[in-house]
Formats: sequence, structure tokens, C-alpha cells
Amino acid sequence: MRVELRLSGFVLVSGEKIALSRTYALLDGIRNDQSIRGAADRLGLSYRSAWDHVLNLEKTIGRPVAIKTKGHGSALNQLGNALLVALNETFSSFEVALLREEHALAMRLEALLEKAPVSGRLALSNDPLLMSVLGEIRLVEATVVGSREAVECLLAGRAEAAGFHVGDLDPRSTPPFDLLFHDRRYIVRPLFYREQGLMLAAGNPLSIFSVKDLTRTGARFVNRQPGSGTRQWFDRLLKQDDLSPSGVVGYDQEEFTHQAVAAVIASGAADAGMGVRAVAERFGLAFTALGREVYYIAAQPDLSDVVDLVCSRAAAKCEAFPGYAVLTPTDEHQWYRSGCYR
Repeated sequence: MRVELRLSGFVLVSGEKIALSRTYALLDGIRNDQSIRGAADRLGLSYRSAWDHVLNLEKTIGRPVAIKTKGHGSALNQLGNALLVALNETFSSFEVALLREEHALAMRLEALLEKAPVSGRLALSNDPLLMSVLGEIRLVEATVVGSREAVECLLAGRAEAAGFHVGDLDPRSTPPFDLLFHDRRYIVRPLFYREQGLMLAAGNPLSIFSVKDLTRTGARFVNRQPGSGTRQWFDRLLKQDDLSPSGVVGYDQEEFTHQAVAAVIASGAADAGMGVRAVAERFGLAFTALGREVYYIAAQPDLSDVVDLVCSRAAAKCEAFPGYAVLTPTDEHQWYRSGCYR
């Protein structure tokens, strides 16, 4: 069973309603296709309907949002782009909650319709590719937490599977992750490589190319929550450069997902944050790579079929997510030799 929840609503301006979801979809389509006709085709609308919506939007707010040039299509102007970013930030802030409710509602409906229950509970560190896979297969009840908490949930029996990453560290010698690799009660699989770095305001106006540049420029930083693998990696990078967290403006401003961090930067409320390249590109941000890491999934053996399915689906999606890569045959061979595949 597939459940999809969408955030909807409207803004009332001078007695006129602006439909948020449709406005966001249309502005996003114009930005991507550089054409109102292309946006209309993408959304299954007639050209006249799409054009009328743009005209009504401009009439309601009293200012143009798009520039139409003969022979060159249409493009969003500064206000149109700012409006798109504002809507995107709102929608992104609800993303994790909506996904959680989608899973919960699917489980309730399946129970009512006497469907087979989910296979188990998965505690995982936030990752856009993995969340996309889980949204398709819907075989586990997913809860987004930090990497350390995800593994602790699995070890304590509060979950049957965990998704985690440890940045530049080796999880086989890093507590508590090492327990999974040395305990036959669990299976561990490397899912994919992903590139992490600094997500920056479009065009990188502050010329930030390293962690040191954050303190040099006084850039406004937005952090991840304590316990997340990304936060811990960032803290290690600060320590390596002999930098104090107090020297990073906004160090204590925290968001729960890569998408939420990117949305804050795209809105202009921050200049930088750490996250994956795929999310930076999705939000039209600049990106300075800091390193590549492996994202892992661990589970109890009775979930091996689910783990295998997740791995195969994730590998098939890697090409569509910038900065992601599947493990090479050499990587696979080394993992088999290490005894991690069980």
C-alpha cells in the first residue's frame, strides 16, 4: 500500500487566495524549464491555465514574478525566485513529519485491511536517497534519528535495523558502531558512498572553500543536531584545524535534516551548513566538498531479505543523486574478506 501526504494551503492577500502547492509547483517548473509552456506540460496543465495562474499571482501581490522574452521562453525574476525559496523552505520543514505520518498511516490502513504487517523497525540517520527507497518499498517502520542513536536503538532492541554513517572514521573500530561488526547477531551492509561538504549560498559569494573560511569570513552557519553523524564529522574537522565551535557564527543553530539546512541557506537566513552534494544541488546552492563516506545498514538476520532489497534499490538510484556512488567490485571483495557480510 502506498500513502502520499502533501502539504497544502493558501495565503489570503487582499481577499484573494494564493494556492501554495500549485504556486510552488508552477514556479519550480518555470525555473527548471525556463518556459511557462514547459512548466504547464510538466504539471499536466494547459498553457492558458498556467499563464492565467501566473497573471493572477502577479495581480494579487501587485508585482511581477516572471520575465517573458520573445523567442527565449520565461524565467523567474528576483521576486519569483525568492518566493520559490520561501515556499520550498516551508515545505521542506514538514518533509520528515509527513514521511513519518505516511508510514504510520500506511501501517494503520494495512491493519484495518488485514494486510501483512511491516517487517520491522528501522532507526536511521537522515539520507535523501535512502528515504526515497523506503518510501517505495514500505517494508519497515522508519524513524529518523542521529547515527549513534540509530545504532543504540538496534543494540537495545528498540529497532530491528539501523542506518548510519561515521564520516572519515572506521566504524569497525569506533564505539558503539564496532559492536555491530563483531557480533554475529547482526548483519552489516555498506549501502553507498556519498559526498559531504559545505553547502553554501548560490555563487559562493563569501569565497568559502574550507572549514577555516567559516571563521575567517564570519559566515552564518547552520548546524545539524547533536548526535548526528554529520555534526560529529564537522566537530572533528574543527578540531583538526584547531578551531573552537565558539568561533563559528551560528554553531548552536540546529536543523534535523540535510534538506532543512539547505532550506535555511537558500532562504538567506544562513550562509553555510554541512550536508550532501545531492541536496545542495537540489536547492541551487554552491558546494565545497570535504570528503566521501560510506552509509551503512545493519539489521537482525531475519531482515536479511529486506536489507538485500534496500541495497539493490539504493544502488539503482545512485546515478540520479549527485555525489552518490555504488561500491566497486574491489570494495565488495574487501568487505567479504573482512567478514562483515554475514
